[in-house]
Parts: sequence; C-alpha cells; structure tokens
Amino acid sequence: MTSKILYKGDLRTECVHLQSGTVIETDAPKDNQGKGERFSPTDLVATALGACMVSIMGIAGRTHNIDLSDVSVGIEKIMVADPLRRIGEIKVEFSFPMDRIYTEKEKLILEKAATTCPVLLSLHEEVKKSIAFNWPNG
Repeated sequence: MTSKILYKGDLRTECVHLQSGTVIETDAPKDNQGKGERFSPTDLVATALGACMVSIMGIAGRTHNIDLSDVSVGIEKIMVADPLRRIGEIKVEFSFPMDRIYTEKEKLILEKAATTCPVLLSLHEEVKKSIAFNWPNG
C-alpha cells in the first residue's frame, strides 16, 4: 500500500505516505464548494506532473553531468466541464537559471527525459499538456 487517506469532513482529506509518514491535506477548491485552503486533488495531479518531469530530468542530468540546480517549474491547471468537471489542460513551464549555458545536446536530453515521465504518460489523452522550456539566452 502506498498511502492511506482519511476524510476529515468539510471536503478535506488527510493523506499519509506510508513509507515516510509524510502528510498532505487536501481541500475542495472554492469553485467546487470547498475552502480552497490546501491543494485540491486535481492541483496535486497537475503538480505531480511537474514534479515528475523535473525529477526524471534530474535523473538524466545526473547521468549526463548536467546541472539542474535551481530549475523551477510553474504549473497552471485548467478545469473544464464537458459535460463532467475534469482537468482540461495542464501548462508546465520550466525556467532555467539565466547564468547557465546548456548545449543543444543537453537540451535535447533534458526535454526527452521530461516528456517520458510516468505521470505524463499516465494522463488521459484528452488532457491537453502544454510544455514550455525557457532556456537561458533563447
């Protein structure tokens, strides 16, 4: 078992990662009857995509000696209702430190790694995935 989830009432859950004991609480978003005081479950899906992509890039960086320290990932989740409420699009934007130079080969390695992450490959094909790599100096 990976995790255990306890419904706390008022549209809030407490999720425990069983191996580490780490706890994440979720709330339903304000636009869906919740308080919006925590990540929503769909926020976690979108955030998991960015975290997975940069982690797989980190593995590739370690393998190829490419420095990824201080790379940031911005996530935007867009909900749709067609006819049921679901994630319609996830925008992922990578920003690399401006004082670092990456070769074309390194960029290719990192972009390929990012687009082979298990979360990306697990998302339904109807969820649009918009991915931008903001490399320094273009």
